[in-house]
Amino acid sequence: MNNPNQAKAAIFDLDKTILATSSALAMRKPLRKAGMLSRSDELASTLVQIPFLLFGEAEARNDRVRKQLGKISNGWQIDNLNEIAQAAALSAMRPLCYVEALDRIEMHKAAGYKVVIATASPSPLVQPLADLLGADYMLATTVTVRGGQLTGEVTDFNHGKYKADAVERLAKREGWDLSKCWAYSDSISDLDLLGLVGHPVAVNPDRQLRGVARENQWEITRFQRTVQLRPKDFAARALAVTALAATGIASIYLISRSSLKDR
Repeated sequence: MNNPNQAKAAIFDLDKTILATSSALAMRKPLRKAGMLSRSDELASTLVQIPFLLFGEAEARNDRVRKQLGKISNGWQIDNLNEIAQAAALSAMRPLCYVEALDRIEMHKAAGYKVVIATASPSPLVQPLADLLGADYMLATTVTVRGGQLTGEVTDFNHGKYKADAVERLAKREGWDLSKCWAYSDSISDLDLLGLVGHPVAVNPDRQLRGVARENQWEITRFQRTVQLRPKDFAARALAVTALAATGIASIYLISRSSLKDR
């Protein structure tokens, strides 16, 4: 039987929810510096991301991102990619984390929630960041590797309904009560995910998600501040957040109540 204190989770989207940008853009410079992106590839990856950053996610835009990723990554050595991603988690992505997202993660952990990062980004690019943030689980897009190289084939694209399905499978396996779980996202593409849980939170929502959140009286909040966080600082931050909370559950409740704004 599962421990009641662990039978719940907080699920976080990554791009524009924990990170102030997309993980693909954050990884662009480290990959370019390592010689894994040509100048033309770097430009193409930037251009394909601009509509996402300006207007949020949409199925067509995400499909273009997926195809561009497959085209660019074909032939990459997985060992090299893992090494670059490990370094980039510290140098490129860490400074782009929202302070408010980090606080929410620690509040949930203090209250006994498992933390899940659920993203459409490829697993090798974001696993080191998930580890740095202390996530218990990560659900991400699968990339095919043969002979130690990426083939350019992107499978199990962890986006939209597929992301929600992956969370539902994980919840069933771990015995989580989804009515007691929280989910955070900025995008209407995660509507299925947000609809799964008892506590959906729209973070810096796009126009469509904002409308749905208002209609359903979901929490709407803004994450704004980013911080460069060293690993030892993250542990210290966790202690500080826990100490400030009389209990994790009470703190989450108060945040939820105070964040029911921006309606």
